[in-house]
Amino acid sequence: MNTNHEPAAAQPVAFSSVADLQQARGERIGASGWLTVTQAMIDDFAALTNDRQWIHVDPERARRESPLGTTIAHGFLTLSLLSSMIEQCVSFPTARAGYNYGFDRIRFAAPVPVNAQIRGVFAIENVRPIEGGADVTWRVSVEVRDAPKPALIATWLTRTLFRAAAPG
Repeated sequence: MNTNHEPAAAQPVAFSSVADLQQARGERIGASGWLTVTQAMIDDFAALTNDRQWIHVDPERARRESPLGTTIAHGFLTLSLLSSMIEQCVSFPTARAGYNYGFDRIRFAAPVPVNAQIRGVFAIENVRPIEGGADVTWRVSVEVRDAPKPALIATWLTRTLFRAAAPG
């Protein structure tokens, strides 16, 4: 079910330990605020990645030839926004480091038309303790406002290392 009319979380959920993460396993953590994907964003991404396919950067041709009648965001642009979206939903106040560890699965399920609003929705699927921290598996979707299905569905792996507790 697409619940894309819910507001973004007012405050990020704070995880200060592996135990905090484990306690949230299986739960929806939150949704980011809505972000409008503009043609300028798409053009900037195209320039950075050297991916200037017309469906992304040629509004006139897209109007004429695309079934959507407009340009669309690169799938990898949508994917790259996950880091900024999750920061709106979670915080790690006692972390000394956090890393992208990879993805087990990524699906670009629907296009993101120019000027659409998107947001990330995050749930913790699994937590695997490691020395000094945890590997976290996130179930992620990127919703498009008023669209029937998400633009992106992914299983995202991150690693968080926590600072050692103060002695005594």
